[in-house]
Amino acid sequence: MSAFATSGTPRKLSQEEADAICAKHDRLWTARPGGARAVFSWMDLSELNFRGRNLSDADFTGAILSGCKFTGARLDHAVFFGADLQGADMSECSMRRSDLRGACLRGADLTGSDLFEADLREGSIAAVDKGRGLRLLEHAPRVAEAQGATLAGANLERSKMAGIVAVRADFTDAILKDAKLVRANLKQASMSGCNLAGADLSGADLSGADLSGAVLVGTTIYACNISGASMEGALTDSPLGQDVHDLPYAEMISAHAQWCETGGQEGRPSTFDGADLRALKSIKGFNLTALSAKGAVFYGLDMEGVQLQGAHLEGADLRACNLRRADLRGARLMGAKMSGSDLREALLGPLMISADRVLPADLTRLVAKGTDFSNADMRQAIMMFADVSRSNFTGAILKHADMTGAHRQGAKGLSEPTISDG
Repeated sequence: MSAFATSGTPRKLSQEEADAICAKHDRLWTARPGGARAVFSWMDLSELNFRGRNLSDADFTGAILSGCKFTGARLDHAVFFGADLQGADMSECSMRRSDLRGACLRGADLTGSDLFEADLREGSIAAVDKGRGLRLLEHAPRVAEAQGATLAGANLERSKMAGIVAVRADFTDAILKDAKLVRANLKQASMSGCNLAGADLSGADLSGADLSGAVLVGTTIYACNISGASMEGALTDSPLGQDVHDLPYAEMISAHAQWCETGGQEGRPSTFDGADLRALKSIKGFNLTALSAKGAVFYGLDMEGVQLQGAHLEGADLRACNLRRADLRGARLMGAKMSGSDLREALLGPLMISADRVLPADLTRLVAKGTDFSNADMRQAIMMFADVSRSNFTGAILKHADMTGAHRQGAKGLSEPTISDG
């Protein structure tokens, strides 16, 4: 560090030298002799390749990393304090709780990366001085900059981003739940479909930003500038459609469940088309066979084990729902939203109508980005033109599923040879 502070010229490393340091770091992580933590502080690593490396806890303080390739690397708890990451490819990286204070991410690609609880606040770089202790290398604090960066589909839940400059950055479908974005400069940022539930945007500048379809439930927007911002289809705390206080939804749901369980002897069928059901909190385990809830809002509900065989859920908002082990055989989910939901072990196969007739689940044009379908039964599911980008299908049964025209970028577990592509 002292050499850098004196000369201001970082040492340029070759790919071979960097690989040797990475190898020692890997030995440390695998408890083999000869291991050592990777320390790249104040070095020039521009354009080097670190794809798929395990560099968790590595130190990149003040390093020049412009144009570096980190695709798929593991960088949990890594330190990028004041680092230059301009144009770096950090897509699909695991960067949980990484330190990016004062880092420059201008033009960097962090598509689909996991930055849970990452720190992207401003920071000041200091050096040790024998006579005066710590002294600043720069007189003014460095603001974390992500201007023009791509963070589409990235997980930034509970990240610290106060004061960040992210003008025209792409946060499309990113998860920013409970993130701290106080005084953030997000002018003209693309935040469509972004989940900002519980985020703090106090004093942030969102002028000209695209927030269409974003989740703004429980979001703090005190003194936030949203002039010229697009808010079309954004989900806020205000009820959509029929207000929950105007209809006894809880009683209606219970009555419908009773009607299903008793074969129509008790209770009564109910229709929830266009209803906002968020206030119910949970319908876990309910039998709601053949329910009609077209365009209804279920956002965030606990629906584990719910029975929705043959249900009409066209255009419904089922984002961030717990649908684990839910029975959705034969359900109509055309154009529904299901991004970020948990559908592990869910049943999305065909519904037997008679001995010679089955009704497949219809997920045509479903938007399910970052959804967990692992171990789900999706036999014969119609998923034409669905968007399942960055979703997890590990262990899912996809025999004869029709994915013609589906968007699958970054999806896992879709090597099943019996999937139909038209």
